[in-house]
Amino acid sequence: MNKDTEKKEDQNQEGKQNPSALVQKIQQLGQSNIPQAPDSNIHVLTIIGQVEGHVQLPPQNKTTKYEHLLPQLIAIEQNPKIEGLIILLNTVGGDVEAGLALAEMIASISKPTVSIVLGGGHSIGVPIAVATDYSFIVPSATMTIHPVRLTGLVIGVPQTFEYLDKMQDRVIDFVVNHSNIKEEKFKDLMFAKGNLTRDIGTNVVGPDAVEYGLIDGVGGVKEAMKKVNDLIGNDNNEESQVIQ
Repeated sequence: MNKDTEKKEDQNQEGKQNPSALVQKIQQLGQSNIPQAPDSNIHVLTIIGQVEGHVQLPPQNKTTKYEHLLPQLIAIEQNPKIEGLIILLNTVGGDVEAGLALAEMIASISKPTVSIVLGGGHSIGVPIAVATDYSFIVPSATMTIHPVRLTGLVIGVPQTFEYLDKMQDRVIDFVVNHSNIKEEKFKDLMFAKGNLTRDIGTNVVGPDAVEYGLIDGVGGVKEAMKKVNDLIGNDNNEESQVIQ
């Protein structure tokens, strides 16, 4: 087989592969030409829909599986090329222990981290949002703060309610320790009556979340990119001073 025939076969194979790749792009993103992110020292992690924990949710639910995110967070910590992390949040909440696990992992990363709450950062999304070094919320986004609840069969004994209280305390302690909100204020928002339909709690809009000290600032992608680059620059300056 000569070189000309080999080239023709390679071109034919490429021609066969390209249409399938094109169809896949159209199916997933609705368009054939998509912008490609350049090689960057900042990694973007998305938490969208419901945080799925130990129980698999129905297929019609938009979910983020926490077992997919935990290894990614470890890889981000170990990868020397990644110097900063941005977390995009638009979640209705979900599994409490899974959400707390993600929040603790994000809080324990040594690299600069910034979060953006887009649309909503409800329920267990609140601890995830405040787990970063700096947090932003867009003006139109909301955060629903309400007590921890159980779904399914519940045994109506005092121990069940004690377990719920302890789990709730874990959430409250984490949020208070990783944001500027006071514990009394957070509890007032959590147990407020008359703000939510058929439930107790509070729906906090973007600027109000900043006013309460829950979120650090109002902003979006531009502000988050600038902040994480500033944090990376500060870390690099500190390292150079130590070396000197």
